[in-house]
Amino acid sequence: MGSSDRRWATRHVYSFFRLGKALPNLPREERLCIADFLCHETLSPVVEQNMPALQANIQLPLAEKIKIIAEKYQDFNLEDVFPFGDKLSEGINKIEFFTSFFKQPDLFIRVAAADIKSIIATLEAAGITVHQVSETALALPNGTKLEAVLKEGTYQVQDLSSQNTGSYFKPKKWDKWWDCCAASGGKSLLLHSLEPVVELLVTDLRESVLMNLDERFRFAGIRKYHKKELDLLKNNDQVLHHYQFDGIILDAPCTGAGTWGRTPEMLTFFEEKKVNQFAAIQKAIGPNVVKYLKPGKPLIYITCSAFAAENEAVVQHLTDTLPLELEKMEVIKGYQNNADTMFVARLIRI
Repeated sequence: MGSSDRRWATRHVYSFFRLGKALPNLPREERLCIADFLCHETLSPVVEQNMPALQANIQLPLAEKIKIIAEKYQDFNLEDVFPFGDKLSEGINKIEFFTSFFKQPDLFIRVAAADIKSIIATLEAAGITVHQVSETALALPNGTKLEAVLKEGTYQVQDLSSQNTGSYFKPKKWDKWWDCCAASGGKSLLLHSLEPVVELLVTDLRESVLMNLDERFRFAGIRKYHKKELDLLKNNDQVLHHYQFDGIILDAPCTGAGTWGRTPEMLTFFEEKKVNQFAAIQKAIGPNVVKYLKPGKPLIYITCSAFAAENEAVVQHLTDTLPLELEKMEVIKGYQNNADTMFVARLIRI
């Protein structure tokens, strides 16, 4: 394929999956036309050729376009887009959440507050549309190529909702923190930006992601940290017996349902049984990390899931079975900011 064909193929594949399981009995090309019409404000040849009556409405607000499709197709049900609506966390607006899948989330970066004005100027000089969300967060069009514009280490790619979990950390100087499911280190980098002199242990089961973490830390100028490969479903006393932490970040393995706007194929291929499978993993990890937490100190429980079974239900289980007391929790409703939807809770060791 040439570059133009690749762009159209990408657009059509992503659009097709954003329709989820709505209108399953229609021919695939017809479903593609509907999806592309809903997802874009520019006309696609597939819509122009197969549904010319929709051309005049291509730039209407999404809510109006959904209404047009609902009137044309009596079987269209917005809840079929995300066919697990009865399992959502409390407080999620179903209509807004389901509708959000028709729009690609933004690309968000986190920068130092002192640098944000100069970084905005650099991006605008390169012709990149940028919106300042907070004193450290910027939103850009998804797919923006930053490598040729900004110097590595001057920014971190991190979803806005993920950045917002940092308000739950509240680290103090010289604290000892453990990022126990560190992956590529996004939450650790966020923690370090809040308090650069914490003593940090990062662990993950996967060596490959820890290698990625090393590279990200190097660009961010973080030199002093401890790193270990650990399976949190096992007893790690032999490795961690001498550790006691002032804070633990448990960014738990999860379904990722709050991020499916970036991976819309999950709307079609996800198996419902996996919700309980991940919840079981999350509950099993809890006691294997909490025992290393000092009394009076926080466990920060995070998921990028929208399912209550992985969020509020796990928090309830942790407080019922472990010496933990809930201080605060919330669903971070990313669909209101064209971002991911996440869950965060701050629990204190009794």
